[in-house]
Amino acid sequence: MRGTVLYGLRDIRFEDRPEPTIMKPTDAIIRLSATCICGSDLWPYRGIQSIAQPTPMGHEYCGVVEEVGREVRYVKTGQFVVGSFATSDNTCVICQHGYQSSCVQREFMTTAQASVLRVPLADGTLVATSDLPPKELIPSLLSTSDVLGTGWFAADAANVKPGSTVLVVGDGAVGLLGVLSAKHMGAERIIAMSRHASRQKLAREFGATDIVTERGDEGVARIKELTKGIGAASVLECVGTQESMMQAIKSTRPGGYIGYVGVPHGVSLDGEQLFFAHVHLHGGPAPVRRYLPELINLVLDGEINPGKVFDLTLPLDQVAEGYRAMDERRAIKTLLDPSGKS
Repeated sequence: MRGTVLYGLRDIRFEDRPEPTIMKPTDAIIRLSATCICGSDLWPYRGIQSIAQPTPMGHEYCGVVEEVGREVRYVKTGQFVVGSFATSDNTCVICQHGYQSSCVQREFMTTAQASVLRVPLADGTLVATSDLPPKELIPSLLSTSDVLGTGWFAADAANVKPGSTVLVVGDGAVGLLGVLSAKHMGAERIIAMSRHASRQKLAREFGATDIVTERGDEGVARIKELTKGIGAASVLECVGTQESMMQAIKSTRPGGYIGYVGVPHGVSLDGEQLFFAHVHLHGGPAPVRRYLPELINLVLDGEINPGKVFDLTLPLDQVAEGYRAMDERRAIKTLLDPSGKS
């Protein structure tokens, strides 16, 4: 089998890797129908997040089960499944409270940019569809594995309600699907912060009512102008930088909610400033497994089309070009096809 390995700064290779096998009785082996590159993969690719050794890449996946361990009870061979980027037993007290991405047995998936994948804790991590889905739904089903689930969690954590005013900070794939999520949850006004025409267009398609191009203090002033001077009730922070977090906090009305899902890099909060901001902060690694059944059904029923966020599809063996395209902002999100088709 061949898979994706990051060796260092912008050094992505597609090379021979050991074929995944059942290592624990709760494992499953799936043959991937699709995988993709996440915006968070760009942090180590760009050298912002260090790696100590060559590192297999990829944590978003969907496909068909080929083998299960002897203790797997619910996942069956031949089923089409989607799984979270974080494994979970879905039975511990943390899982039962809806935070499967902090399961006591959690592992983070790291080898999904390949053709075959071992999934630990299969029964608690994977969600199966009733039938094999049509090919045209694969991109949208793949998105539920992380990027849609993360955008959905951002909107949920930000307490988006019918009729509310929502601000989305970040126009990457997560931010764009945060717009879609807020729209589906009934937000009346959705303000997307974006400076890129193609992303602005998709944000509009997903439900954005306003586009703000300003940043920093000018961005805050523009948000206040659009919200009668008080700020947004719900803010989705989908980047993970100091600038984006402060943009979110300063743009939220007192008593409002911030759902933050951008993986933090260099973020430091001033306790006194946060105290007087009077906002709710809720975030972290998205508990995608909590939402997977609902999101999969929304896709299968044709109610949402999050797969539109994939604006570049490449054969899996061209994964290095997929990274370059996203790094250079020539693509929002790259879907990788293990069958070799583009």
